[in-house]
Amino acid sequence: MELTTSIPKPKQQKRKARRKPRRRDDFLWKAIVEDVSEDFLRFFFPEADALFDFSRKCEYLDKEFDPFFPYEENAATVRYVDKLIKVYLKDGTEKWIAIHVEVQNQRGKEDFSSRMIRYWYLMKEKYDVSITALAIITGSNNKFRPKPYVDAFLGTKLTYEYNVYSILDQQEAALQANPNPFAVVVLAALSAIRKKKVTDLELKAIKHELNRELVKRKLDPVKHKGIMNFIKYYMNFENPKMMITFDRELQALTGRTIPMGTEEYLLDRFKKEGIAEGIQKGEAIGRHEEAVEIARNFKNMGVAIADIAKGTGLTIEEIEAL
Repeated sequence: MELTTSIPKPKQQKRKARRKPRRRDDFLWKAIVEDVSEDFLRFFFPEADALFDFSRKCEYLDKEFDPFFPYEENAATVRYVDKLIKVYLKDGTEKWIAIHVEVQNQRGKEDFSSRMIRYWYLMKEKYDVSITALAIITGSNNKFRPKPYVDAFLGTKLTYEYNVYSILDQQEAALQANPNPFAVVVLAALSAIRKKKVTDLELKAIKHELNRELVKRKLDPVKHKGIMNFIKYYMNFENPKMMITFDRELQALTGRTIPMGTEEYLLDRFKKEGIAEGIQKGEAIGRHEEAVEIARNFKNMGVAIADIAKGTGLTIEEIEAL
């Protein structure tokens, strides 16, 4: 993890051509940090178990700072996720961890480091506790790195340092070898940067591979659900029906559906994007044809025919004929 310094003043399937950008949702970053907060802390702070008292739940207080950090006018290109976590140390004291996620690769109107120091100042003024800050950079711009901010004048100098973690700098092999479940979250974010132009079928295969990474880590159902929701919605399919196919393939592989987390948010989003109606229609038509497509995909993946039959409801003879 790199350390920097800074401070401010308030202020379709076969087509691989250019696809519309898949929307990354800042809400998902907020949700995943809360869903797997202990793994998140262990991922970024190796000494977490010796330092933090995990018998006490983390608290999230970022909402009270929202009025100070409204979305910018160009929010379609620049998004911030400001997460404020209250943690307890084993010595009984309280500390604060401020997580800032820059969710695109373009700069906003305000200098990034200026935003970081403003956040620190507001927290320090309100709570007067020690604070650590972490900036997670998720954009695809190789040249963007928050620069140290130094304010110096006539012998007076003020410097602010904070942790910076760039998704783009990470290596897939290292993340796959990391047993921490949050490594799979980073893998998903890395895939979103490096594999923007894949087809829906290729994206589906990527999500299945990420699910296999989760299975390797033998997570409890709640954690698996939270991370799988991040994977499912961080990169969107071009065709909403592909999500139905993907969900049914997961059900066939696991014998159960992966329950939806953050249901209200996702249903609202589907409604706004007109996807909910399409899903209902898609479920009402061509169920057999869809089962055949799923079975064919599984057969190509090398899944045992008996397992495919059990998951899809097709006969062994039908599957062998594919």
